[in-house]
Amino acid sequence: MTDSLRVHGGKPLQGEITVRGAKNFVSKAMVAALLGSTPSTLRNVPEIRDVAVVSSLLRLHGAGVEYDVQTGVLTAVTTDLRPADAAAIAEHAGSSRIPILLCGPLLHRLGSAVIPDLGGCRIGDRPIDFHLEILTKFGAVVEQFDDGLHLTAPNGLRGITHTLSYPSVGATEQLLLTAVLAEGVTHLENAAVEPEIKDLIDLLQKMGAIIQVDTDRSIRIEGVSTMRGFDHTSLTDRIEVGSWASAALATGGDVFVHGAQQRHMGMFLNVFRKVGGEFDVVKDGIRFYHPGGKLNAIALQTDVHPGFMTDWQQPLVVALTQADGLSIVHETVYEQRFGFTEALVKMGANVQLYKDCPLNKSKLPKKKGGKNMEGATIYKKK
Repeated sequence: MTDSLRVHGGKPLQGEITVRGAKNFVSKAMVAALLGSTPSTLRNVPEIRDVAVVSSLLRLHGAGVEYDVQTGVLTAVTTDLRPADAAAIAEHAGSSRIPILLCGPLLHRLGSAVIPDLGGCRIGDRPIDFHLEILTKFGAVVEQFDDGLHLTAPNGLRGITHTLSYPSVGATEQLLLTAVLAEGVTHLENAAVEPEIKDLIDLLQKMGAIIQVDTDRSIRIEGVSTMRGFDHTSLTDRIEVGSWASAALATGGDVFVHGAQQRHMGMFLNVFRKVGGEFDVVKDGIRFYHPGGKLNAIALQTDVHPGFMTDWQQPLVVALTQADGLSIVHETVYEQRFGFTEALVKMGANVQLYKDCPLNKSKLPKKKGGKNMEGATIYKKK
């Protein structure tokens, strides 16, 4: 893929597009394949960098991985796994934080795992403390070396009771991937409940896991001794769906998104309609369009599921630059996630950033101990 794109704008976005599997699920499903004693098949896999990175990491640990870009089918054979050194993992992973999620499955399968220095996308502080705390509670021993962190499980991994201070998706994934083969029962409180988490739980159940999810963000996992491979079709990417919808709204366009699923887009659809967009839900997707007239300014706050997804914020802000009036957007999940607005300002948008945003209505705990994160005001240039 090229590092830069030249876009000739000025026209409404029109046409049809098909979305594939969710970026935030597919890579974790590939990691879950390490838990199975038989081959796994994942369907609806998108052609994205994360898939290439995890494929390389799985192969580095001895797995066989085949991916058909045209059909979106990926198979993984994890029968004969082997350890890998930190330098090789770092070379294959680059800035990806996926290596931290390999730890639970690799500790079960090999008794050891390595985490090189981690990078990740630049949208705020994403510490791995949640992950290390969970792994050590399960029984992992973590040692710091020059090349990174080395983990072992000399006494195996055992079930735990754990409460997350914040419903972190990554920490919830870590606990699920580690608990399913741990001895005994694991209880997790204040878990993330995003659709991608629910799809991961469905996949793990197919592999033989015993997982109970309650309505109060609590999850109970009974450890099993062995797990098999899976055949699973990924849910579609709600981030990509929201991006196409926002692009249609911003340009006065009309786009049909094949594969878009209403049940995963509820909060976005409400906001989309409040701004002035319209949509039609049919069996195989959703049509998003600008019905004409003015777009409305809104006040919006991102939050964990079932709130407004932080990944929807960026494309929607682009659309809000075309709305009449003053819009206020409060980011509560990741600080420094308004960096993209610098480019919008260069293009002529009116955007002002605030470190202390008054729009703070969420009753859910914030990632930074309740601190008020960045806000932005956006208004249409006259």
